[in-house]
Amino acid sequence: MELQNEIDQAEYIVFLTGAGISTASGIPDYRSKKGLYTTSDDETPEYMLSHDNFINNPKKFYEFVMKNMYFPDALPNIIHKKMADITNEKGMVITQNVDNLHVKAGTKNLVEFHGNLYKTYCTKCGKQVDYHEYPKDYHHKEDGGILRGTTVLYGESIKPEAIQRSAIAISKADLIVIVGTSFKVYPFANLLQYRNQNSKIIAINKENISDDDNIEMIVADAVDIFEKLK
Repeated sequence: MELQNEIDQAEYIVFLTGAGISTASGIPDYRSKKGLYTTSDDETPEYMLSHDNFINNPKKFYEFVMKNMYFPDALPNIIHKKMADITNEKGMVITQNVDNLHVKAGTKNLVEFHGNLYKTYCTKCGKQVDYHEYPKDYHHKEDGGILRGTTVLYGESIKPEAIQRSAIAISKADLIVIVGTSFKVYPFANLLQYRNQNSKIIAINKENISDDDNIEMIVADAVDIFEKLK
């Protein structure tokens, strides 16, 4: 298998992942034909998941998140597990996902570019709060502050540390594998600007995501691809 050969020969591998890798774990994606961004009956998901909505309508924000994004019992699938095995040895996972599945899979070298829904804290006192408390009430029981995850909302900036760590990893990589993402969300989609010009880029997705000649496209279900890896 060509991907297997590329992985075996690479010295440092970066996986860039999106919501498509978690659909096999029962979590809906965002931008596919049946994704969250095309099936919501509410206001646009971009607004519902915005900083403005969180500040102005915390109850509405909370209800949207609980209905559409909160899957605490979801388990990592073969993609998460194989990525953990590979990158724990020689690489990094940089993910747009906020679903905690890379963490559950045991990924040691990880950048959660858009934060983590399950790293919950109180916006009033700053204390971390067990995410199991979140479904009970979005208010902190100690001081009434509003709870939220570290998820980067629309209208908020990516943490500089996440960009810096991602840029360093991308620049070191001789193999970059894009998996399960439309690769249209910025600044995540700009990360390739940091790559070594000699690095190889492979994208695995159910739909073609790029006409870039520098990206080798594998149009397939990533589960099928990763099940065949050693």
